[in-house]
Amino acid sequence: MGLKLRILVFVLATTVTAKVEDDAAANQIVIFKEKTPGPIAIMTTAAGAPIDVRETDTLNDRLIFNEFFMDSMTHLVRERIPERLVHAKAGGAFGYFEVTHDVTDICKAKLFSKVGKRTPIAARFSPVVVERGGIDTSRDARGFALKFYTEDGNFDIVGFNTPMYVYKDPILFPTFVRAQKRNPATNLLDPNMLWDFLTLRPESLHMFLLVFSDRGIPDGYRHMPGFGIHTYQVVNEHGDKYFIRFHFIPDQGIKGLRSEEARKITATDQDYATRDLYRAIGNGDFPSWTAKIQVLTLDEVKNAGFDVFDVTKVLPLDRYPLRPLGRFVLNKNPTNYFAEIEQLAYSPANLVPGILGAPDKVFEARRLAYRDAQYYRLGGNFFNIPVNCPLHNKPFPYNRDGQPPVKENMKDIPNYYPNSFHGPVPYKEHNRAELIEVYQDEANNFDQARELYVNELTTDERKRLVENILYSLGPATKNLQDRAVKMFGLIHPDLSERLYAGLQANRTRYDYLY
Repeated sequence: MGLKLRILVFVLATTVTAKVEDDAAANQIVIFKEKTPGPIAIMTTAAGAPIDVRETDTLNDRLIFNEFFMDSMTHLVRERIPERLVHAKAGGAFGYFEVTHDVTDICKAKLFSKVGKRTPIAARFSPVVVERGGIDTSRDARGFALKFYTEDGNFDIVGFNTPMYVYKDPILFPTFVRAQKRNPATNLLDPNMLWDFLTLRPESLHMFLLVFSDRGIPDGYRHMPGFGIHTYQVVNEHGDKYFIRFHFIPDQGIKGLRSEEARKITATDQDYATRDLYRAIGNGDFPSWTAKIQVLTLDEVKNAGFDVFDVTKVLPLDRYPLRPLGRFVLNKNPTNYFAEIEQLAYSPANLVPGILGAPDKVFEARRLAYRDAQYYRLGGNFFNIPVNCPLHNKPFPYNRDGQPPVKENMKDIPNYYPNSFHGPVPYKEHNRAELIEVYQDEANNFDQARELYVNELTTDERKRLVENILYSLGPATKNLQDRAVKMFGLIHPDLSERLYAGLQANRTRYDYLY
């Protein structure tokens, strides 16, 4: 090897080594070694008994008497818990939310009580459809969940990276999930199932215009916006009612991946978004989001002319402009993914005084569904898992016993209410407001979908939207293709004409399906 070639190889090797050393995600275990002067402890069984080095070799040994072997082998097959039905794969991190603007005129929640106040948060970002071992670069909506550890308990926003949701009637949740999951016979993702759902429930097309647009594959979680999707009812100190929608805009800018770019990334890095988030935080490049809210009075709700609680719709920004609220920063990676992210349990039911939730039926259904999912996955005492515990106040429920963790199980406090023996008692809220009740009609959001297509997408974005829809719709059966073209025609004739032309041009490619 010549001198110049050896120098070049050395330079390349040095460059690669430097990149690895600067990569907190790739170098985590090396960093741990550098932080510790030597082995951190004597190895023990789960019961705490020290393990002799001879027990780590089981050849010619009586296995059942080797506690290291028994401990390791019997735990291995119990390391997995049921994965989430949706949002199974995720990246997550911790940080803080800081109030930057005074909103006490509309909301008395303590976490918004003064400018400059900081509240610890936990964030989890996740594709909807893919399984836990799937890819980060799928064309899919994304979950955007925040847990605020307030002094009044935990407040959760279980949102999306789209400002609208898929359906208005919560009975459609099982249908929506199953239509996107695997065919029960083939165990393959089936475009016929997806497009059957989308064309039977055309209100879903509003959100899916964004899913099939340039926003459909975020360029990592740091470039992904978040939305609360529901119109929350809040109250101020006087009990006055207001209604808000949450928006979280990434300070790094909104950025998506084109389809071909995403496919290339997938070939080399299935964990692209998770790695990018961990690496950025580990290297001190802390991502942040600006929080804003749309605010409506009760009179504006009554006179809106449409259902402002319809989660398949957006609230027009020209009528209800964004009002600054705060900013959140993610500056701490999880120390242990399973303990802190996989077991992180969100629920729309986690509300605090001043924030009453939303009166729509999807929100009501989610209050049940999320709780039920956590009971199934994590057990009846999932609130006792450290990452789900309040940080600033000690909870005093009357629940006892059951599947661990039970912690101290509330010690010797009475376990029934009411009681005469000094058990916890409720407080009385002054100027208490009740969540309003609303009547919701059938979903109809073609006008907003049309506005999105005509006025919010550029010419190039519309072209790519059509290409992405065709990529998904092309393998579906002809009757579903025809039905989709008809449904998209209700949004805008230009969209349906482009799709029809594209399907006609490509139809011979899919003749084998018919």
